[in-house]
Amino acid sequence: MTGETRGMLQKLLIAVVFSMAFGYIESAVVVYLRELFHPNGFTFPMEVFDATPQARRLMLTEVGREAATLVLIVTAGWLFGSLLQERVAYSLIIFAVWDIFYYVWLKVLLDWPATLMDWDILFLIPLVWAAPVLYPVLASLVMFAFGAAVLYRCAHGRLLTITRTDGWLWLASALLIVVSFCLGGTHITEPTYADHFHEWLFAAGLALGIGVCIKALRAPARVLGAAA
Repeated sequence: MTGETRGMLQKLLIAVVFSMAFGYIESAVVVYLRELFHPNGFTFPMEVFDATPQARRLMLTEVGREAATLVLIVTAGWLFGSLLQERVAYSLIIFAVWDIFYYVWLKVLLDWPATLMDWDILFLIPLVWAAPVLYPVLASLVMFAFGAAVLYRCAHGRLLTITRTDGWLWLASALLIVVSFCLGGTHITEPTYADHFHEWLFAAGLALGIGVCIKALRAPARVLGAAA
């Protein structure tokens, strides 16, 4: 193992430990939220939980907390990395590990989810996102794998060559996935909530994202000394 690889793995390990701890904080908050908003149990279809002024204030606080979480993830990624590609890669990895271990810790604390097909509220910005747990976990696994590959290349001075088309395709991939989650989230109080999450739409977005990642990894590298 080269010194570059060893250094990259050490920093990656620190980032993973940070993300696991951050995931515990997220899951602990959700334990409290479920006691407040779902005293009769966290089940789908959901009861309307923002009907009172107090509940709406708490929901607004939760939206702010989620926005702050994204800021923390991006900030941590920026601090862990030196180059822009490293910073993006660390942000992806931190998000992925945080998201996966959020469910690991919920399993430890609440023995939930029972299966990966249990539904969850994923996010609240700009609309409610909801889907079976399996799908955000799949997206996080892809983010982690791609982020780790980028870090390995950066550690050896081989930056990705990313085109403008790649950027637009990644954006389209993210939008397809987010739209699939929002379609599920906007119907969570209805008995037919499960019919509104379209697996094919998520799969299309994820497949597109994976394809662009593979394309970027297979493209000729930019040598670090030639372009920082």
